[in-house]
Amino acid sequence: MTDTLSGGFTRRGLLGAFAATALTAAPTYSNAAGFLRGAGDVRRIRMYSGRTGERIDMIYWIEGEYIADAVKEITYFMRDWRNNQVLNIDTRTLDIMTAAHNLMDVSEPYMLISGYRSPQTNAMLRSRSSGVAKNSRHLRGQAADLRLSSRSVNQMAKAAVACSGGGVGRYSKSNFVHMDCGPVRTWGG
Repeated sequence: MTDTLSGGFTRRGLLGAFAATALTAAPTYSNAAGFLRGAGDVRRIRMYSGRTGERIDMIYWIEGEYIADAVKEITYFMRDWRNNQVLNIDTRTLDIMTAAHNLMDVSEPYMLISGYRSPQTNAMLRSRSSGVAKNSRHLRGQAADLRLSSRSVNQMAKAAVACSGGGVGRYSKSNFVHMDCGPVRTWGG
C-alpha cells in the first residue's frame, strides 16, 4: 500500500527527500550526463543572494516530477533584483546547476550573481561592459551566474562542462561561472 500525501507525493518519496538532505552523494564527472537524464530521486538547489540578502534551500524535483510551487519560489528568488521583474526560470538550467553542485561535493550554497535579467538591465550592463551578450540567455530565464567561495572558477566550470547540458562561461577576473541550458559550448578564461 502506498500512502499519497497532499501534492501527489508518496510517503516513500517524501521520506527519501528528507534523507537526501542528510546524506551527500556526489557522482563522478563521468556520471554527470546520467544525472541530468534523471538519475536520482531528488533534486535540491541551495543559493543565496548577496544583492537582496535572501537565501533559498529548496527541493524542486522528486520522483521524476518538478514541484511547481518550489520552481515558482526559485523563479522569484532568481528575479532581476534591480527592478524585481520575474520570468520563469528554465528547469533545465536548475538541473545543470544542481548536477554541477553535486559533482563538486560541497555543502556551501551558490552565491547567485545574476539569474533573470530584464531587457532594461541587460541593456544597461551592455553599455558598461563588452562581455554582456545582446541576446543573453539571462533574458529568457535560461542562465545563472554563480560563485562558490570554496571552489575556484576552474573547478566550477569543469563540473558544469561535465554535465554536457549547455553553455559554460569562465569569468576568472570577476570570480564567477555562467551556466545556461543553451547549446553546449564554453568560453572565457
